[in-house]
Amino acid sequence: MNKRIKEFAFAFIILLTTGFTTISTKPQDLYRVYLKGESLGLIESKKDLEEYIDKEQKEIKKKYNVTKVYAPQDLDIVKETTFDRNIKTTKNIYEEIKDKSPFTINGYVVKIKGIDTQSNTGKTITGKTQLLYVINKEVFTNSIERTVKSFISEEDFNNYANETQKPIEDVGTIIENIYIKNKITIKKDKIPVDKKIYQTEDELSKYLLFGTTEDQEKYTIQAGDTIYDVAFNNKISTQEFLIANPDLQDENSLLSPGQEVTLGILKPQFSLVEQDQVVFKEEKNFSTETRYDNDKYVGWSQTLQEGVKGENKVTQVVLKVNGEITSRTTTNTEVLKDPINEIIIKGGKQSAYYGYGSSLPTSGEWGWPATCSSISSPFGWRWGALHDGTDIAGCGYGSNIFAAQAGTVVKSEKKTGWYAGGYGDNGEYIVIDHHNGYYSLYAHMCPGCRAVKEGDYVEKGQPIGGMGMTGAATGVHLHFAIWYGFPYYGGQPLNAMQFY
Repeated sequence: MNKRIKEFAFAFIILLTTGFTTISTKPQDLYRVYLKGESLGLIESKKDLEEYIDKEQKEIKKKYNVTKVYAPQDLDIVKETTFDRNIKTTKNIYEEIKDKSPFTINGYVVKIKGIDTQSNTGKTITGKTQLLYVINKEVFTNSIERTVKSFISEEDFNNYANETQKPIEDVGTIIENIYIKNKITIKKDKIPVDKKIYQTEDELSKYLLFGTTEDQEKYTIQAGDTIYDVAFNNKISTQEFLIANPDLQDENSLLSPGQEVTLGILKPQFSLVEQDQVVFKEEKNFSTETRYDNDKYVGWSQTLQEGVKGENKVTQVVLKVNGEITSRTTTNTEVLKDPINEIIIKGGKQSAYYGYGSSLPTSGEWGWPATCSSISSPFGWRWGALHDGTDIAGCGYGSNIFAAQAGTVVKSEKKTGWYAGGYGDNGEYIVIDHHNGYYSLYAHMCPGCRAVKEGDYVEKGQPIGGMGMTGAATGVHLHFAIWYGFPYYGGQPLNAMQFY
């Protein structure tokens, strides 16, 4: 068989096995183009297609201010030695892929790993991991720093970073550690242009802080407005308000009628942890000793000895997550002055009218409900929900909780979710009816620490339980609340601090 006949026979075999419609007596190197695994055909030059894509995508270059545009991520161009002569032009292939899959540009992929949490029932809730796309690494790193400085003042942050914090001589605060709890990675890669690509620090910083790039709600200041009033009336905390309006220094900053402020609800995209050492002086409450004179009627009272508060110097480790205090741990307490107890004589003789004191509580009538005075979370709006009490922390696990005013115990139990009311599970709790329309609630007590039962009459200052962290609590604290009307069932929560 001569050489020509052999070549023809070989080409015929190729025709039968592949179904190619064009026969060549000599194979050549071409490039097969696949999109999402499906063959689009053969081209002569991979380089020509890549250059054609780059040349045609002028709008992408202009939009993202880049000099080069690349093929889609799911486009594969594979070298192939073939007899097939059914070759497509570069333009034909380009027209097929341009509307089917997004082109790509050079950039960075940022991965922020979600943090797993535990539900009240102990079930693991998997944190949401997200991918962000940026043109260059500096946009992301600078945005992270700007977001961090939304929660920590620039001066404090720089002093911490440069190790120039002044040591605590008597009282004060120093930052011991700052870190992001989420694992964050950043990798250079080609980014599909159909993704949200952040090009500026302003845009990315807004997303990292609020969880959206949409404009936040605005409010025009009216005469008489204070930062606390504006924040509370719009269901955000003063801290959220100040973070959204960085030009205002603190909640005492003056507002001007006509001034426009931002009312954004924070939704940080990572958990910034700040660990502080705090040293402060606090008053040590005195105890009240009650004696009875049965020759005097109920309702009569006389102070035999005035109480005098003591003073302690307290050192605590305070943890904040995104600017919100999540725990206070007392590491040292130095007694500077012991308290002097108050002694009160009350009438014990019953009259035709059995009264319980004044009809309305006034400042001074309410006793402090704990052995320490550190407030870890005040009454008010935070993260879009009303925190209907005052959290007191730093007293220590099992430390005494006292009745804030005399009354009858109407609830003393642990009933998960019963007092949901928008704030969560109060765990082991006690509710006292003060017989004047007011009720006080004491939540998150330690297991088995409730010292009074339903129906018991308690005196102001009487120990009723111990501090703990049952229910929806991330650390040891007392959730103390004063309500006008029965809690959560027609009652109105009040800021307890207005009574002190």
